[in-house]
Amino acid sequence: MTPMLNPIVRTLVAAATLFVAAMSAQAQGVTGDVEAGHKKAEMCIGCHGIKGYQNSFPEIHKVPMISGQSAGYIVSALKAYNKGDRKHPSMRGIAGSLSEQDMADLAAFYASQSGPAAPEALPAASADVSALLQKGACVSCHGANLSKPIDPSYPKVAGQHADYLYVALKAYTVEGNKVIGRSNGIMGGIAKQFSHDEMRALAKYLATVPGELQTVPQSRFR
Repeated sequence: MTPMLNPIVRTLVAAATLFVAAMSAQAQGVTGDVEAGHKKAEMCIGCHGIKGYQNSFPEIHKVPMISGQSAGYIVSALKAYNKGDRKHPSMRGIAGSLSEQDMADLAAFYASQSGPAAPEALPAASADVSALLQKGACVSCHGANLSKPIDPSYPKVAGQHADYLYVALKAYTVEGNKVIGRSNGIMGGIAKQFSHDEMRALAKYLATVPGELQTVPQSRFR
């Protein structure tokens, strides 16, 4: 028997489904070029091309792995930084310097660096973590293995750094701050259900799930 979602999450998942349908219908698409993205990635490799590299804003955490991430998500994230829906001074400055073609090229390049295909099933989780996954309806948007999102503009989260996921989840709960936070009605509603301890537990589990994300070391000198 499929567990019942609580009313709040059920509403949010329905909204996410409608959003995906609307975006798919309106998508015009700019085709990205992998080789062009490789040449344009010099601004990215100083953080995303170094294994274990840490960011200190808004707190110390590893920068996210983006090699193997969905191209649609990378474009979506860059546009959110550009608009200020994601507040991060460095990323907003970088995103603001990019054209739509630049974003598409970078996304194509990083999506092409996918690691081995993720297993179809999730590894066993504790009862507490299973309850958190159900509470957040994570698989409803990010896929049954958390590496096959229902829409390419949603991220793969399997295997992502735990400290980054924790910071990201917290960011969705921040309101009225000019320098910290992420504006997303769906994720905001979901994240606000969790305490910080629950976010940590969920992020720690997600980081153990086998996924396609990785950091591919790249030289600054080409």
